[in-house]
Amino acid sequence: MKVLFYISLATILYTYIGYPLTIYLLSLVINKPVKKGEIYPAVSMLIAAYNEEKYIEEKIESILALDYPTEKIEILIGSDGSVDKTDEIVSKFVNNRLSLFRQQIREGKPLVLNSLVSHAKNEILVFSDARQRLDKNCLKHLVVNFSDKTIGSVSAQLIFQDDGGNKGIGLYWNYEKFIRNSESKLASMLGATGALYAIRKELFTLLPENLILDDVYIPLKVVEKNYRAIFEPRAIIYDHIAESPKGEFLRKVRTLAGNFQIFGLLKGLFNPFKSSVAFQLFSHKFLRLTVPYLLVCLFISNIFILNNAFLKTFFYLQVIFYSLAFFGIFIKRTSKLIDIANMFCVMNWAAVVGLYGFLTHKQEVAWEKTS
Repeated sequence: MKVLFYISLATILYTYIGYPLTIYLLSLVINKPVKKGEIYPAVSMLIAAYNEEKYIEEKIESILALDYPTEKIEILIGSDGSVDKTDEIVSKFVNNRLSLFRQQIREGKPLVLNSLVSHAKNEILVFSDARQRLDKNCLKHLVVNFSDKTIGSVSAQLIFQDDGGNKGIGLYWNYEKFIRNSESKLASMLGATGALYAIRKELFTLLPENLILDDVYIPLKVVEKNYRAIFEPRAIIYDHIAESPKGEFLRKVRTLAGNFQIFGLLKGLFNPFKSSVAFQLFSHKFLRLTVPYLLVCLFISNIFILNNAFLKTFFYLQVIFYSLAFFGIFIKRTSKLIDIANMFCVMNWAAVVGLYGFLTHKQEVAWEKTS
């Protein structure tokens, strides 16, 4: 039991502390700078929308307000069987720069994006979601990276304008961005921020129709072709945390189910002899998904080895931590410590539910809105 305890503890500590510290230190030593130049390539902005009447007009207006040559932006919006006023709102903006492509039957985001790419005319594809507001300078900061011929994908920085009342969510997102930035400097980040990212059109690969995470698959396919996928913190897009805890949980379940799918679709990227991101993929993505089961092993094994002060103290700390997480479910106004404990446990439970959804094929490709 003691061996199981220490293996579980060491793996968890490496996953959440050791790996971020290692990748940060490596990025300081093996920093691969990007050769940026002030360029304004022609871009095709692609947005897949489903029942986005609440956000789509503000989104289009934020695109039209971008500090970028208007004649170099093509806007393609694909409505995936929307049954609200999305199509009607978008139709008001249709002109020679903005096109609406309607699908009468909902088929899922991958097929919508495949269709939009087939109609795109320009050399840079910019993918964005319908609900987030663009900073007026984000596009020019995004595309300057493509003056470096080694860059194939560039991800923007998503900033939450509020934390939804849960400080743990904001802290977790800042933690993730720290890791992504380090991975980007070292070689490539693992995917992109789905709210806004860009790739060279020539590197686009048709998406499988059952794909869950296009914003991970597309950039990793770029990496597979020996180009870099990087993070650009100056390209900013704004969003709000999901209005309900249920919405945030379902979003996380979907993301984690999608990660399991990505492992199967891109298993060659785990090969350290052929992949530049094998170390990152194993440490950041794969090990993270083993943590829920390691936590169970840690707790149970600890029960059987309460034979010194450290092991007793560690057991009581676990009990306190999980108790705080439990109270966080029912208490609306909480402390940062309770929020962090609750967020940590919710994320790990989401990994378990995500695995179940993936194995049973119950995770739908089409995303159902929850807020």
